[in-house]
Amino acid sequence: MANTYHQIYLQTVFAVKYREAVIEKEWQAQLFGVIGNLINEANCKTLIVNGVEDHVHCFLGLKPVVSVSDLMKTVKAKSSKYINDHSLTPQRFEWQEGYGVFSYSQSQVNRVYGYVLNQQTHHKKQTFRDEYLELLTKFKVEFDEQYIFHDLGRAYSTSACVRSEATG
Repeated sequence: MANTYHQIYLQTVFAVKYREAVIEKEWQAQLFGVIGNLINEANCKTLIVNGVEDHVHCFLGLKPVVSVSDLMKTVKAKSSKYINDHSLTPQRFEWQEGYGVFSYSQSQVNRVYGYVLNQQTHHKKQTFRDEYLELLTKFKVEFDEQYIFHDLGRAYSTSACVRSEATG
């Protein structure tokens, strides 16, 4: 789009179906790289993808011609296909339905980047459920408690992340 100027930064968050802790640290970096590439292939810009065993955070620059719902549908479908095609989990892998998406200004980019980068440390202190509810509340997103997943009480371990060459 000629003469269209934009600056749209989003953090998306999505979980493994039933919040199962199945994203193994042996292949996390590989998965996060695939997700980052899928975002870039959708004509967006991956800043960082990171997560732990049961969920993923993507921090990205969104192009105005790309809908968030189409982007997430593609990223989740193709990344789960990748996991299943490579038999990375013992059972069929699926992402939980839905996702969270939160917008940020340029002045918040470094802070959000650091937050996504430090997911492993962060989740030693806070559960994913608490983190997600905190994001929803902070951004004043209305939600129905019955649709918020239940904490499975699983421990989190160290995981890998993928960073954009431009940011890290």
